[in-house]
Formats: sequence, structure tokens, C-alpha cells
Amino acid sequence: MNSDLILIALLDGLSYAGLLFLVSLGLTLIFGVMGILNVAHGAFYAYGGYAAATLIAVYAPTTESALLPLLSLFLVAIIVGIILGSVVEFVLIRRTHGYDPILKLLLTFGAFLIFEDLQKFIWGAQPYTASEVVGRLGNIEMGNITYTTYQLLIIPGTALIAYVVLVYFLRYTRLGKQIVAITHNSEVATAMGINARRISYFTFVIGTILGVLGGALASPTTSLVPGVGADMVVLSFAVVATAGLGQITGALIAAILIGVIRSFSIYLAPEVEVAVPYIIMVLVLIFRPNGLFKVAQARTI
Repeated sequence: MNSDLILIALLDGLSYAGLLFLVSLGLTLIFGVMGILNVAHGAFYAYGGYAAATLIAVYAPTTESALLPLLSLFLVAIIVGIILGSVVEFVLIRRTHGYDPILKLLLTFGAFLIFEDLQKFIWGAQPYTASEVVGRLGNIEMGNITYTTYQLLIIPGTALIAYVVLVYFLRYTRLGKQIVAITHNSEVATAMGINARRISYFTFVIGTILGVLGGALASPTTSLVPGVGADMVVLSFAVVATAGLGQITGALIAAILIGVIRSFSIYLAPEVEVAVPYIIMVLVLIFRPNGLFKVAQARTI
């Protein structure tokens, strides 16, 4: 590989890692606080992408602005995330409190299948994309290569901002500290007057918004077809397992590691590109069964 290809592979990897991290961040937050491996998270990603692509298809022709279509992606993530998160938390998650974790996993898998069929009913099997957003933001020249502004700045920048904001929120805000308290010991936190049901609701909605945001930001660069949610949730589980369940900073590092190595494998060994994230996960778990950053004695975020 020459220097230009190395740079392209690196930038592709970081852009992909940004999307992967946003979805994984929602997964790991929900698990860290609620102890739920939420398979339905893949459906949140898919709905975010489809909703964003639908809005862009309708809205973009009405404006020449480059910024407004971009901002609409974030608006979609917030609205769809709040709706989906609230419905699933109230109808399913809240009613499974105290259930066996395996049963919760199976219930979220059932919810994913329902959402998947509903998605096909609403949007059909034809591919959707919101590529208009990328075109309007233009490109950036970097030596001998040209790279899209969207993939170079928007996706990685959003992922980094989400990480910083969430860490600050958990460490320095009242609600964030209550979430951390529930994570460490829910019984003691409840005895101290913290409303565990309220905390669980906010946690699940925040995690859902992050998953939907990942899908919304993927829509300008991804062809959305049935099954896209399943692909992303499996990859996100690989990131979370590699990092260690409940590890936010670990998820960021694992997403970058998997994203960059996967990107380079496309150029060096394309036949194993799909398997690369899982190879990394297996190698890590062989030597570190709790993940790269997991503390074995307790769940942490």
C-alpha cells in the first residue's frame, strides 16, 4: 500500500468507527445500568437510518442549504429515539424487572424481529439513502486525495462529542450521578431515595437515541436495505464484548481498533474483511475473558 491508500484506509476506518461507537455506546450504557443485552438496538439503528433517509428525500429538495439537511439528521435521532425508547421501555423493559437476563435477551430479540417485519412493511425492500447530505457538504483536499467533509469531520466529530458529553453527564450532573449509583449498587441507591424506575427510563431512552443517531448518520453513506440493523447490532456486540461489558471508554477504543483494522483488511485481505471484527473479539476474549478493559468484580461504566 502506498501512502495515499494508507491515509484513505485510516480515514475510512475512523469514520466507520464513529458510527460503530455511537451504536455500541447505547448498548453498553443500557447494559451497564440495566444489565440488559438489548438485541432490539439493531432495529433502533435501522429505524434511525430509514427515518432520516425519508426526511431528507422530502425535505432536501425544498432548500439549498447544506447545514439544514445535516441538522435534520440529529432532529430525527432525537424524535425517533424518544418515541422508540419510551415505547419499548414501557411495554417491554419495565415489565421484565427481576426476570432472568437470558429471558430479557430473548424478549428483546423478539422485539427486534417485530420491528424488522414492521420496517419491511413501511419501507419495503428497496434501498434507501440520504446521500444528498454528503454532496452538499463538499470535499476536503488532503495532499493527493479528496475526502468527503461528512466522513472526515461530521461522523468522527459527532462520536467524539457524544463520548465527552456522556462522560461529563455521568460524572458531574445530578441525574448522571444517580445513574452511576444505580450501576454500582441498585439496592443501596434505591434505599437512599433514588427512583430506579425513572433512572432506567432515562437510561434506556438515552441509549436508544444513540442507536438511532448511529443509523441517521449512516444513512448518507450507506444503502439501507432489510437486514442492516441485524448486521450493525452483531458488530456492536463484538465491540462491547471486546471492550468489556459496560465500559464506555473501552467501547470507544475497541470501536477505533475494529474500525481501522477492518478498513485496512479491505485493501490487504478483502476475503476476510467481514470476519475481522469477530476475529479480534475472539482473540481478545481468549486472553481477556472479561474484555480489554473490564473489571471482573463489578459492572462499571
